[in-house]
Amino acid sequence: MSGAREKKRAKKMRNQPASVTLPAEPGPFAGGGSRACPPPGDVHSEQQQKFSNQSSGPAYRKDQYFSKGQSRGERGRGAWHGGHQSVSEEMPKYITVSTFAQARAAEINAMLKAVSQKSSNSLVFQTLPRHMRRRAMSHNVKRLPRRLQEMARKEAEKAVHQKKEQSKTKCRKARRRHINLVAEFNHRQRKNIWLETHIWHAKRFHMVKKWGYCLGNSPTEKSYRACYRAMTKHCLLQDLSYYCCLELKGKENELLKQLARICSIDTGLTFQEACCLSGRFEGSLNLYRADRYPEELLGPVTFIWKPRDGSENRQLWIWVHPALKQDILRELKAIFQCSEPEEICITEPVTTSIQEEKQVEVVTSLGNKRKKEDKEGEKAVPVKKIIGDGTRDPLQSYSWIARTTGVAISDRSMEILRYRLIGPLSHSVLTETLKAASVQTEMADSETELNNWWVENCKDSEKVSLHQCQSAIFELLEGMSSPSDMPPGTILGLTVGDPRVNLPKKKTKAMPDFEKYRDNDKVRQLYLKGVPADCAHSFIWDHDICKNVTENKISEQDLNHMRAQLLVPGSHLDLGPCESKIPILLVQQPGKMAGEDRPGWGSGWDIYLPKGWGMAFWIPFIYRGVRVGGLQEALKHSEYQRTPHTPNDFPDCQAGMQFAKELETSLLEKFKRRPPAKRANYVKLGTLSPFICPWGQLTKNWEERMKASGGLLCPSSPRPDCCTTEGQTLCDPKVEAVREASPETDEEEETMEITSSEGALKTEDVTSTQDFGERDGSKTSGFIVLRSEKLLMQLSAWCYPTAGKDRRIRLISRLGQKEMTEDVFLPILMSYPRALVWVNLSLLRKGNPELHAMICIPTEDDLLHLSKDKLFCGPQEPKHRDIFKDKVRKQKEEKKRKKKDNVKSLESDPAGIPDEEATEDHEDLILGLWSDALPDVTSHCSRTVLGYVTRGDFSLAAGCGEALGFVSLTGLIYMLHNQPADKKGLVLLRTPASLQYRFARLNIEV
Repeated sequence: MSGAREKKRAKKMRNQPASVTLPAEPGPFAGGGSRACPPPGDVHSEQQQKFSNQSSGPAYRKDQYFSKGQSRGERGRGAWHGGHQSVSEEMPKYITVSTFAQARAAEINAMLKAVSQKSSNSLVFQTLPRHMRRRAMSHNVKRLPRRLQEMARKEAEKAVHQKKEQSKTKCRKARRRHINLVAEFNHRQRKNIWLETHIWHAKRFHMVKKWGYCLGNSPTEKSYRACYRAMTKHCLLQDLSYYCCLELKGKENELLKQLARICSIDTGLTFQEACCLSGRFEGSLNLYRADRYPEELLGPVTFIWKPRDGSENRQLWIWVHPALKQDILRELKAIFQCSEPEEICITEPVTTSIQEEKQVEVVTSLGNKRKKEDKEGEKAVPVKKIIGDGTRDPLQSYSWIARTTGVAISDRSMEILRYRLIGPLSHSVLTETLKAASVQTEMADSETELNNWWVENCKDSEKVSLHQCQSAIFELLEGMSSPSDMPPGTILGLTVGDPRVNLPKKKTKAMPDFEKYRDNDKVRQLYLKGVPADCAHSFIWDHDICKNVTENKISEQDLNHMRAQLLVPGSHLDLGPCESKIPILLVQQPGKMAGEDRPGWGSGWDIYLPKGWGMAFWIPFIYRGVRVGGLQEALKHSEYQRTPHTPNDFPDCQAGMQFAKELETSLLEKFKRRPPAKRANYVKLGTLSPFICPWGQLTKNWEERMKASGGLLCPSSPRPDCCTTEGQTLCDPKVEAVREASPETDEEEETMEITSSEGALKTEDVTSTQDFGERDGSKTSGFIVLRSEKLLMQLSAWCYPTAGKDRRIRLISRLGQKEMTEDVFLPILMSYPRALVWVNLSLLRKGNPELHAMICIPTEDDLLHLSKDKLFCGPQEPKHRDIFKDKVRKQKEEKKRKKKDNVKSLESDPAGIPDEEATEDHEDLILGLWSDALPDVTSHCSRTVLGYVTRGDFSLAAGCGEALGFVSLTGLIYMLHNQPADKKGLVLLRTPASLQYRFARLNIEV
């Protein structure tokens, strides 16, 4: 019998009782029978022997029932005679009846048990032959044969108990009722909150669950280039309502005094900037832990001050990314000493658990159908749509107050909705979609509170004149060619009518009307001076007004009913005084401000709305021809602007570190899913960390190189015992064939000898989610990102070539910068020994930079070859030797050996097999990944590593490959100091899965 059959039989007989035995040794009885009984006194021993033979897997051979040399065709008279003689000789004289009967009884019980139990999952009527089956048998037991009816009844009773109680409202019409639909949606938002536009997005986007929300990642249709064209020529719409709003109230002096501790004027704007403090402009800055600048970054934020109203108390909105919210909120409560919660948040409107229980009781009592005139059914409408925040527990506090200073901090996340329009025609979309609210001095209905706040404010002549001034400025936007013409961060408050009333019959494309405002002096004044401070005021700052607007919104059903009653179908619906008035806030987004190319690209407007009005504004924007983008489009928008994206490009804050860990985990799982023969061998490619950027290790190694050299004039070169090349290979400029390293090859090839410790560390997954300090050998806070505007402008000026044909005209702002001398840059290095610098890179020739690509310093030979041959694409990295290949092979053989041992132990003792998890005393090494502690990352390859790429792709805006990333400040200054004047800023890029280096130009935009 083959080994597979033996295993199968051993597994099948594992749970059989010990008394059940099968013949292991054939007896020479007539007809192939075995011995009827053992000899006296040896019954028990023979039974044990039989069981041991049976458990080891007896082979059913044809000689089991026939004597040796006898086949089935040879059974003759003589054969029977011989067998009879042998039987008579071995026949026992007596047997022990009790033992014999006991063994046979056990066998009979086992047989009866096997017969009575079903071995399959089929029903009784399914065991019948096909010609005897009838459809009625599945629900009518009497259609079965009588011998099977009793068993079928038991099956039916068992199925009734196991079946879940079906809801009585199971038809589609009942499921689509508003009361049931909203209750289901609320149930599905227990873990991840939906935005108000969620259902619209879910039908058209790939949805992802991030930061406590369910967000649209990218459109399901092919729209990559279409979204870029919308950002460049027309308008792109995004829902940013998942951003969190933290509101601060208190005396201006108290607020500014404490807020100054978590920001620095060295990085740019602060909270006390005069233009922002007046409420005219929006500001942006980076927050740090109190008095810890430049270390311990919290993250980037934007802020808006409420315009002054004559009171000493001020109101401030700080908008933060949801990944940063908890850290920033915790720090704000610490510096203001707001430890006491003002009130407990129960998100409104939301259905409590008691209401849901009552609703379920009412629905179940109504039966399958509920008539409209049923009074009990009318009462069963307590369910309201959840409009809450996904970053906190609904029962947590949402407002805190400091008893000493009176400063109050409120979490207004999801209370204010935020949409973003990107593109040159975004203001045209705004002016066509929104119309300023008409002045109203009388209530439409005294019983309702609809627009009562608006009527009260319209009785004040100053507020009416302010509203008219805001409306006039809003109409002037139609005559502008682009939002970038406005001063950066301009704020305009406005009160508008219901945008659903102005909905066009079909989709149109909003276009500006330049002829109407060609010679208008007011448009010129708006260009030069911007919006006055008074016009930045909006009623959206008032909580009570926002709550009134949300609760008294006219439903879509009522609005459609009014449209149906029009005498001329499709004509304009005039609601008169019943039309809702909505306070909004418009904030201009300046787009690309740094750098010399594409100024103002990606500019647009942000619209702030009260909650509950999300879809009422969303659909009218769609009807004006905008294209909608998701998280991926927001990522590309920041990439083309060459600005850091939150939290991807903030490696020195907790949210950025968490993002890097999650990205590393997903890339490693994707790598493991591929077969070993289809994976890239990163050890041979010289890529130490393909799934995460070791920033701490990079900055630490550059600091050690500087200390070892005693200066930057003669820095320490890569150690010869660590990296030696056997001749530098150059790429033919005409035939640009990139040599990809095959993961498994036995051919002799040129290699780079890499020395490392003999024993590979048997850590957890080689690139599993670890702290940066565990991989780098340094603390997570061992590095910082340089954000000083003064130093960045100095570095930016040094990156430009000052001689040769590639010399670029310096901007006026760079004319006052100092020359690059040791007296200038040595103090910088002493102040920031472990700093990273945000850079952007543009490839000179072909190539497409990828995530985690290495930024390297070119050698003198590389620059010389490039100056001689302009078509030179770059050098190639010689292949490295995989020092872990033998260890992986030995581990694989060890696993096979253990597996064989387990199989043998299974055959001998099926019950005593140890679990696989217990036998594994270490995690597997992965072929192609560096399994030891990281060596010096700067000198591991033939070109010195300067930094890493965090985002890279072919840029539709620049028409070439572009990348964004960080480089070591020490390495950058060393490279610029040693490069010739006409080659300043030239670096090499190499993707993790390639040996080819490509030239790129490095820039720092401030």
